[in-house]
Amino acid sequence: MPVRGRFDRPAELTGPEPVLTDTQSALELAMTARYAAGADRLLVDKAAVAEDFFILSTGLAGEILQKFVNYQVKMAVYGDFSRYTSKPLRDFIYESNQGEHFWFVPTREEALRRLTEG
Repeated sequence: MPVRGRFDRPAELTGPEPVLTDTQSALELAMTARYAAGADRLLVDKAAVAEDFFILSTGLAGEILQKFVNYQVKMAVYGDFSRYTSKPLRDFIYESNQGEHFWFVPTREEALRRLTEG
């Protein structure tokens, strides 16, 4: 699992392929970020997230985010979300972006800003 981090910075998960694919991978990633990388914040390239995450009816998004809540790891996912037209997903992204734990933003820089300010 390609996770980089330091104790004073967010850990980072990059793709080109989905790594965050199910609850087990979420658990492993949360534990890796928290205990191996020593980070309570995670910067995630959208390419590393399975497409099923963005289909809310699968329940995968809720299950994955719950793992990060359990391990007290904040997460910012960056990438192009404009192709998703589902109103429930757009509402989910909007509500997440208003909170303090999970963000979905267009750029790595914005994701990093949210994690370091949040």
